[in-house]
Amino acid sequence: MLADKKALTLALAKRIAAAAEREAVKNNWNMFIAIVDDGANLMYLERMDDSQLGSLDVSIQKARSALLFKRPTKALEDTVTGGRIVVMKLANAVPVEGGLPLMAYGKIVGAIGISGATSPQDGIVAKAGADELEKILTES
Repeated sequence: MLADKKALTLALAKRIAAAAEREAVKNNWNMFIAIVDDGANLMYLERMDDSQLGSLDVSIQKARSALLFKRPTKALEDTVTGGRIVVMKLANAVPVEGGLPLMAYGKIVGAIGISGATSPQDGIVAKAGADELEKILTES
């Protein structure tokens, strides 16, 4: 469970990552899965077999971007696609789908970043991880 209803624990990060990995395996996608805490510090990183090495940093950057901007990286991608390309110059902004804030009790407690497939596929896997946290919270 979340310590004091505020902090993401390593055990939770591993459960979130495991749910994301199940989704990736189900679809035959090889990915990096990164979980950061509420300070954007890397808590957990997983490299699935045969993942492209370039996705290591991208997964971490997507997680940090989702946390720092308090929104899915897909929202940043949509802004750029809509013509507001200045977003690409913002420090720590990764306008590519696959990063999601992790929410608990109305607060952002961390974020997940996925990289290794197409952006929409990365987003599907990130959502599976975020959905796992919601499931955990409803169980308690």
